[in-house]
Amino acid sequence: MRNYRALLTTALPVFLLCFFFGFKFDRCDALYGASTPVLQLNPSNFKSKVLNSNGVVLVEFFAPWCGHCQALTPIWEKAATVLKGVATVAALDADAHQSLAQEYGIRGFPTIKVFAPGKPPVDYQGARDVKPIAEFALQQVKALLKERLSGKATGGSNEKSEPSASVDLNSHNFDEWVLKSKELWIVEFFAPWCGHCKKLAPEWKKAALNLKGKVKLGHVDCDAEKSLMSRFNVQGFPTILVFGADKDSPIPYEGARTASAIESFALEQLETNVAPPEVTELTGPDVLEEKCSSAAICFVAFLPDILDSKAEGRNNYLQQLLSVAEKFRRSPYSYVWAAAGKQPDLENRVGVGGYGYPALVALNVKKGAYAPLKSAFELEHIIEFVKEAGRGGKGNLPLDAAPVIVKTEPWDGKDGEIIEEDEFSLEELMGEDAASKDEL
Repeated sequence: MRNYRALLTTALPVFLLCFFFGFKFDRCDALYGASTPVLQLNPSNFKSKVLNSNGVVLVEFFAPWCGHCQALTPIWEKAATVLKGVATVAALDADAHQSLAQEYGIRGFPTIKVFAPGKPPVDYQGARDVKPIAEFALQQVKALLKERLSGKATGGSNEKSEPSASVDLNSHNFDEWVLKSKELWIVEFFAPWCGHCKKLAPEWKKAALNLKGKVKLGHVDCDAEKSLMSRFNVQGFPTILVFGADKDSPIPYEGARTASAIESFALEQLETNVAPPEVTELTGPDVLEEKCSSAAICFVAFLPDILDSKAEGRNNYLQQLLSVAEKFRRSPYSYVWAAAGKQPDLENRVGVGGYGYPALVALNVKKGAYAPLKSAFELEHIIEFVKEAGRGGKGNLPLDAAPVIVKTEPWDGKDGEIIEEDEFSLEELMGEDAASKDEL
C-alpha cells in the first residue's frame, strides 16, 4: 500500500477539481453504485452494521481517487456476491469520512479490516482476489462458530470492538494531524510492554471518549515509532505531551494518571490554547477549501467596494466580524469575506448583490446549503444570526452547485483609487470625424 500522506498529496488536485466542479460536496466519483452488493458504510450506520453485527463483516476503507481501490472494486463486488449469507462485505469512503478512518489507524488505500463479534478488527493482508478473500472470511466465520459451540462467544460486538477515541499516531500522519492542526492535542507516548502504560490504558481510553469533540487525544507506540520518540525526546514511558497553540514547544503533562485528572487538565488547557479568532479574505479556492470545507458553518461576508466604504468603513465591518468570531471562538465556525463583485459566481449562487452590501451568509459546504442574514449588518443582529445558524437555522436554501472561486489580489489596507480615463476634447473627436468625411 502506498503511504497515506503521499496518496493525499497526489490526489489533492483531483479532489479540488471534484470539489469545485463536480457539483457534489460530500463525495465525488464514488466507486460503488446504487445496485452494488457491497454494503455502503458511513458514520451513521457503522456501529449498527459493523460493531453491533452478529456476524463477520469485511470492511474496505477506500478513496475514490485511489487507483488500487478502483482496481479492487469489481473483485470486492464479486466477493460480496459469493459471501452473501455467509459474511457481510462492506466499504467505507475514508476520504469522505476521514475522522472514522483515523480512529482505525488507516494509513493507505485500500485497507481491508475484518470485524468479528467480541473481537478487535484484524487486517486482511492476503492477495486481492475473490478466492483468497472468501477463504479468509470463511476462516473467520469458522472461528466464530467454534467459539459459539464452546460457549465463549455471545453474539454482537462488545466494547473491545469499539474504536478508541484516542487516535493512532505515527511518523506518516503526526505532522499532518497534530502539528498542522489548530486543535489542542494531548499525546501519550507508550511502549506495549510497559506496566505503567498498561495501567494507564483504560483511563486514557475513558478520557479520550469523554473529551471527544473537545480535545484531541492520540497515542504513539514508541517501539514502532522510534523516530517520533527521539524527535520529542521521550525518555520514559508513558510520556504525555500537550501540543497547544505553539505546536513546536509541547509541554509535559505531570498530573495524576486517571481519566478525571486528564480530563480536568485538558479542559483547563483548552481555555488557554484556543487559537485567536480570524476573519480571512476570500482570495482564491484554496482559502475556501482551508477555511470552509471542514468548518461546521462558514460565515461569508460580502463587503462594499472600497470606493464606497473607504478603508475606515471596511475596517469597521471587519472589526464587527472579529467581535463575533471572538464571542463564538469555541464553536467550529470560520469567517471569510470578499469585496463586492470579487467573487461573482459565489454571489450569484447565494443571492447576494441585488439587495446591496454589506451582506452575510451562513454556508455549510458539506451539506451544500446556505442561509442569508435578512436583518441589518449590525453586531447584535449578526450574533443572533450566528446563534440561529448554530441551532440548525431556519430557511436554509440549497446551493445548486459548487461555486467557482477566482483568484484575486488581497486588499492592501488602503483607500481605493479612482482610475482616471484618458481625456479628449469634443473638438478632437469632431476633428477626427470631419477628417474621415474629407477622406471620403
